[in-house]
Amino acid sequence: MFEPSAGPRVFALDPGVDFPRAVLAGLRDRLEGLAPEAAGRVDLIVNTRRMQRRLRALFDAGPPMLVPRILLLTELDLLEPGLPLPSAVPPLRRRLELMQLVAPLLESERDLAARSALFDLTESLAALMEEMEGEGVGPDRIAALDVGDMSGHWQRTLSFIRIVQGFIDRSGEAPGPEARQRMLVERLTQSWSSAPRSTPVILAGSTGSRGTTKLLMEAVSRLPQGAVILPGFDFEMPKAAWAQFEKRLESEDHPQYRYFDLMAGLGLGPDDVRRWTDTPPPSRPRNALVSLSLRPAPFTDAWLSEGQTLAALSEATADITLLEAPDPRAEALAIAMRLRLAAEDGQTAALITPDRMLTRQVAAALDRWNILPDDSAGMPLHLSPPGRFLRHVAALFSTRIDAEALLELLKHPLSHSGSARNQHLLLTRELELRIRREGLPYPDAPELARIMQDAPSDGAARWADWVGHSLADRKRDGARPLADWVADHISLAEAIAGGPDADGPGALWQMNAGQKAFEVMTRLAREAPHGGELRAAEYAALLGGLLSGEEVRDRDAPHAGIMIWGTLEARVQGADLVILGGLNDGSWPEPPAPDPWLNRTMRLDAGLLLPERRIGLSAHDYQQAVAAPEVWLTRSIRSDDAETIPSRWLNRLQNLLGGLESRGGPAALEAMRMRGAAWLGRVRAFEAVVQGAPAARPSPAPPVPARPRALSVTEIKTLIRDPYAIYARRVLRLEPLGPLVQGPDALIRGTLAHEVMERFIRGVSGDPARLTRAALLAEAQGVFAEGAPWPAARAMWLARVDRMAQTFLAAERRRHDTAQPVAFEAKGNLEWQDIGFRLHGRADRIDRGPDGRVTIYDYKTGSPPSEKEQRAFDKQLLIEAGMIEAGAFEDIGPSSVAAAVFIGLRDGRDVPAPLADEPPGEVLAKLKALILEYLSPDQGFTARRAMQKSDFPGSYDQLSRFGEWDVTTQPLREILA
Repeated sequence: MFEPSAGPRVFALDPGVDFPRAVLAGLRDRLEGLAPEAAGRVDLIVNTRRMQRRLRALFDAGPPMLVPRILLLTELDLLEPGLPLPSAVPPLRRRLELMQLVAPLLESERDLAARSALFDLTESLAALMEEMEGEGVGPDRIAALDVGDMSGHWQRTLSFIRIVQGFIDRSGEAPGPEARQRMLVERLTQSWSSAPRSTPVILAGSTGSRGTTKLLMEAVSRLPQGAVILPGFDFEMPKAAWAQFEKRLESEDHPQYRYFDLMAGLGLGPDDVRRWTDTPPPSRPRNALVSLSLRPAPFTDAWLSEGQTLAALSEATADITLLEAPDPRAEALAIAMRLRLAAEDGQTAALITPDRMLTRQVAAALDRWNILPDDSAGMPLHLSPPGRFLRHVAALFSTRIDAEALLELLKHPLSHSGSARNQHLLLTRELELRIRREGLPYPDAPELARIMQDAPSDGAARWADWVGHSLADRKRDGARPLADWVADHISLAEAIAGGPDADGPGALWQMNAGQKAFEVMTRLAREAPHGGELRAAEYAALLGGLLSGEEVRDRDAPHAGIMIWGTLEARVQGADLVILGGLNDGSWPEPPAPDPWLNRTMRLDAGLLLPERRIGLSAHDYQQAVAAPEVWLTRSIRSDDAETIPSRWLNRLQNLLGGLESRGGPAALEAMRMRGAAWLGRVRAFEAVVQGAPAARPSPAPPVPARPRALSVTEIKTLIRDPYAIYARRVLRLEPLGPLVQGPDALIRGTLAHEVMERFIRGVSGDPARLTRAALLAEAQGVFAEGAPWPAARAMWLARVDRMAQTFLAAERRRHDTAQPVAFEAKGNLEWQDIGFRLHGRADRIDRGPDGRVTIYDYKTGSPPSEKEQRAFDKQLLIEAGMIEAGAFEDIGPSSVAAAVFIGLRDGRDVPAPLADEPPGEVLAKLKALILEYLSPDQGFTARRAMQKSDFPGSYDQLSRFGEWDVTTQPLREILA
């Protein structure tokens, strides 16, 4: 198929050429005139499964011919089936074995890292070991590095390298995947050197960035009928520019450096690389422009000389759109709108970006037009429904479950998916309402049974028992064998997914994501005996890492012409329209991952890959993609919280165009921007909201029969300050939902503080000698232990009690000298039968003096209201005084009120009610008049009528649409029928 060649045979294709189609075209040309079976003898090696599928599809499209054997780089065993090689040790087993060696090191040298970093350290160490095996670098070469200061960090690194040493020493018998791949390539090279293959072998699409792949490319190119086809080779770059790559540290991040390194190893120059076909790129002028813009930083002086030789820049940039969006949302929507137009016009279009958040935003925007893009990356398994479910279940072993985590699991689409899921969802809803109403921060089986015992639903008790025993009380302490964790995890996950009446695991292992999750868990169970013992949190971290390393594609058929590619797929694919999204520094290129083991110089000396290699590969992806027939370059000027920096390659292109005034560069750049601005205008028009009339400040006037006929004393303050809240609660019967996870808020603190005071005063009544700080703190400690499952909050509240104890106890001794407590939490009811209204309330404490008069006390954990506030708004104690004198408290009877006092539990000080200025009888008369006003059909319940502060939130602000109006807006009374 190939003419004899004295040297290695290397071909290439220009950036922008549809690589698979051109590979097939060149192969057909070279097979022309040969026997039909000649095609069947060709071995074509490619680097991605997507390219393998595309080549097969192109062959299937015709014309008819025998199809070459298309192999992946991971299928090289098929080239020489008889080579004696051991099987590769599964990567998971290697990581589990490494974990067992890293864990004792962390235990013995605790300054190395925290135990919680076990999985991350193991993963990083495994990646280093695989890189060393792939590049043929032994641990002895690392240990022999010349490190002048022999710092403590380097000594710690060597302790980890010694762990790697043992694995690499036995790689001949039990190699890892990378070690076995390199052994296979070395064996193939030796075999071909002694007995070269006579049938064609073609390696297409690889760049030689990894040592093993480069070794294979060199061996294939030297075969009598072997050839290497490089994607995106820059034929526009002059020889002088290629020579500049000899300075590796200054050139590694250039897109063409890998090809220079490959050619240097083969003894070739740029002129020795031939075009595989004569297929021209979509735009040679654009390729030349981009090539010049990407010169290594020390050699950009070529812009001044070579820039003047470029063709007209208006032609080079005619099909480039530069979109600089104000934010990521606008960028995603603009991309989605362009992809939609491509779908309507029948164009093939691809979004290429390493920014997975951007791809998700674009996919979500396309969903409104029922366009499902063909996403090459799919969804990370840990973000899929089965992945999230498995992680939630694993967390049950390591943390005490709270109400939020409980409901999160119960509402998960896989929970109780075996049978009767509708009933499960109804009961879950009922449980949530009860948790929000009663508060249940840390549910357990007894509490769940109690809270659901009177639920109006069949099977509620049995369901609550299943929830309690399946989800609650699952926390496990101490280390256990990994096999036990996996078995318990799978068993519990299947039990929760199936439900109490199901025979199997429900929908847990169904669909693509479920099958992939089952594969991961099965693999983990198979290798678990190699994992030793782990703690619960370490098992959860291990599981999360395994799930995040897998991708799953949806089974639904995507749109054939709208694609989302990662940068790897973009190297060897073709599309009519290519959108390079997220062109900001940090995405293009992605920053190199931090290396905890070796710095750049040490990597260079050891023969390992430099961090700039990844940048160079990303630059090559950019150079290949920007050469497409039509190109969009997009970025957002701001991220969610800060200004962004343009990608270095976009910045170079703009700077080069801006400096070539004589070639029309600034005008070409402005035209690119204008095309992008036009699409941003469409985005603004698409998202424009037609503003209607502003919302009015509501003041509803419901029918008199619907108005409340009973209120509590504490609700009178609300009636005065925010009548709309009374309307919403008592007329519409809308109760505000409590928090899902009850925290140590002011309501809980106040309830428990009242309980402390009642128990303490009851205990010391009649015995003033027991009014001591120790007794008060002991009582508080007991109450907080019973009602506050938050250790930090208990300690803080106890400290508050301690701070106010001295002042409070001194005042309490004075109170005991003049009166004795006669009632705690006393209930009172006052009926105004003439207007058909009932007033009810509860007094925290009532003391009676020797003269028969009583004193009312109310405990305040916050700041007690001032006398001025009590006169106008907060009339709680004044009203209770009036109720006592009117005989509303049966246990007390009609009594004269000597005083009414707020006891501040923040500082222990008393704030009396102004009884002299507001006699109880007058207060009740004024209150009755106020109630009569609100029983009038014309009186509206105005929203936020007299709030203490304008920024105080109300429970019904969303219902009243507060924010669309403010306190200066006149109320709009609406008489309701």
